[in-house]
Amino acid sequence: MKISVVIPSYKVTTKILSVLEKIGPEVHRIYIVDDKCPDHSGEFVKKNSNDPRIKIIYHEKNLGVGGAVVSGYKEAINEKMDIIVKIDGDGQMNPELIYTFIAPIISRHYDYTKGNRFYRVDDVKKMPIKRLLGNAVLSIITKASSGYWQIFDPTNGYTAISIECLKHLELDKISKRYFFESDILFRLNIVGANIKDVPMKAVYEDEESNLKISRILI
Repeated sequence: MKISVVIPSYKVTTKILSVLEKIGPEVHRIYIVDDKCPDHSGEFVKKNSNDPRIKIIYHEKNLGVGGAVVSGYKEAINEKMDIIVKIDGDGQMNPELIYTFIAPIISRHYDYTKGNRFYRVDDVKKMPIKRLLGNAVLSIITKASSGYWQIFDPTNGYTAISIECLKHLELDKISKRYFFESDILFRLNIVGANIKDVPMKAVYEDEESNLKISRILI
């Protein structure tokens, strides 16, 4: 099966090369989506990485993380990939877990896999309180709206999806910004997709979260 990875790229030049180095040989194509990045992430990768699997997609205006992922999804469909993994370029998502995310889809038992940072109590204790509270609020709302009550970390952005499942979604209608992960769950339930949680650790360093609890509540 042809495996691809989509990496939305916005202000990730300090981390993205180390992320790319950890992507294993099971991946056939890597889509770097430069979402009108002020640091010119696309050109940075082009100049500093010789990985032949990389294809850079440039946005003329910033569309948000969801818009960047959708651009990668569409390119993967055009290139007839079988599975698409989405990770971030800031180093919080370990690329070495990619096979763990795609295995349930390869087995044909699931259509979509999603990371779960709440699987281990010790990992939850390390999560910044702002992220923890924001994700708790979003999780409750997303569970209720999507119907996927078994999913413990619905806002997690480490995901994998089969192309066959993706083709049933109306990509242009999915929320393009912070609610992308929540909205896609809602739409996956409409088409009856089978979803699986994948335990993972998130890495938090000195990056600043753009998540605002007051905005989420509204």
